[in-house]
Amino acid sequence: MSEIINIHHEIGNKVVRLICGDITEMTTDAIVNAANEHLAHGAGVAGAIVQKGGQIIQEECNAWVRKHGPVPTGSAAVTSAGELEARYVIHAVGPILGSGDEETKLLSATQKALELADELNLRSIAFPAISTGILGFPIELCATIMIRATFAHLNKSDLREIVFCLWDEYSFDVFKREFALQIKS
Repeated sequence: MSEIINIHHEIGNKVVRLICGDITEMTTDAIVNAANEHLAHGAGVAGAIVQKGGQIIQEECNAWVRKHGPVPTGSAAVTSAGELEARYVIHAVGPILGSGDEETKLLSATQKALELADELNLRSIAFPAISTGILGFPIELCATIMIRATFAHLNKSDLREIVFCLWDEYSFDVFKREFALQIKS
């Protein structure tokens, strides 16, 4: 899938961008994987990342889990991006709907991914809509939490570009509505 729509908002010398497209094709310094605690890549975004980036990503994830243990929900880990254009994959573990305190966990996963990008001195990062696929988190609430967290983080970050790469037009439209609300506030 190629990019369908691209809108952005500049904040000083920084930009937050929304696109409808395939996150595995992003040329940002890092892409974010909507991960599970064991960093196992099955279906959805995680499966696509390994399919296009190569088995090395899963091998690095396995090594990370062996060394550090499962990644707690609301946290993140980083690996190389294998054959992808990005240099890194940041694996953010979002909540499963019904697990309790999901909003706080999604906010934390988003913040941890942004903090890892800062620790790596990255200039750009691309996010999917974390936890909205098989994990069942509502896309509207996801958009609100992730966009607010991003705008709040930009003030204290050296990141120059944060992209929300949404797979389908419905998700893009939801994020676009929230994006417009956040720009006005």
